Amino acid sequence: MEERKSKRTLHSYDTDEEENLARTIANTLYRYDQIENERIPSWAELTDKHVRLFWERGYLVVENALTDSEVQTSLEAIMDILFRRSLGSRIQFVKPENELHTDEEREFAARKIHGFMDHESRLRDIALHPDVVNAMSKLFGEQAKVVQDQGILKPPSGGSEKPWHQDMAYGNLAYDKSVIGAWFALDPAELDNGCMHVIPYSHREGAVPHYAERDWQLCDRSVAVAKDVAVPLKPGGVLIFSGLLHHGTPPNFSSKRRRSVQVHYAPESAVKLKPREYKKMFTNEMTGAEC
Repeated sequence: MEERKSKRTLHSYDTDEEENLARTIANTLYRYDQIENERIPSWAELTDKHVRLFWERGYLVVENALTDSEVQTSLEAIMDILFRRSLGSRIQFVKPENELHTDEEREFAARKIHGFMDHESRLRDIALHPDVVNAMSKLFGEQAKVVQDQGILKPPSGGSEKPWHQDMAYGNLAYDKSVIGAWFALDPAELDNGCMHVIPYSHREGAVPHYAERDWQLCDRSVAVAKDVAVPLKPGGVLIFSGLLHHGTPPNFSSKRRRSVQVHYAPESAVKLKPREYKKMFTNEMTGAEC
């Protein structure tokens, strides 16, 4: 029993109640029997037909978006940031940083890294890879620009859920034109360690109010769980998705890491929404609706 408590303190749930709640959420708000099987083998095979499919369905999957070397280099860059060998990028921890005394503690308490574009050339090279930028420009029908960079980390045995949401509901991504996210798997992203889940066609509903519940999220009752499609990815695969697509990731109960890089792009002509416009679209302040 003492051994289990020690592991929980490091990177798992603090109580049985927390773990039971996480498992209930995973089992009721996500499904694992509908898997996305339509995949584009490489960037070179992205066609106008795929562009139409993207805007119709809200997402695409490219299998070999990164080479093995690019995956390995990206992983090294993320770990260098976490262990302070690469400086300048920001890290979001789930525990106070002064309580993290070992590399393992730092890694398993890290939720995400961000702001790496100006500090970490290995990850910037992924975000600005010509194949990626060309694909985004093809989807937008105009030049694409990077508007957000992140490394999203879901550690083993306790990596938390990211509840269902729309990315554009986060103020820094609220533009007057759709943004597009590119979520690159660096580890195998699988059903048991928190791969991405999407609701096809949900972007067509437009902006939906979000609520401060477990996170800034869609109301659980409004999630179309029956339509949930899981998107497992091999390292180097990418999920490209509309900033209005409903998506989320369940907790990681496995013993496996699930590290990824996520970059958001906007069309060059896009401008940020003004605060009142944002509130009207993505909050309940203007509607009075309750979750």
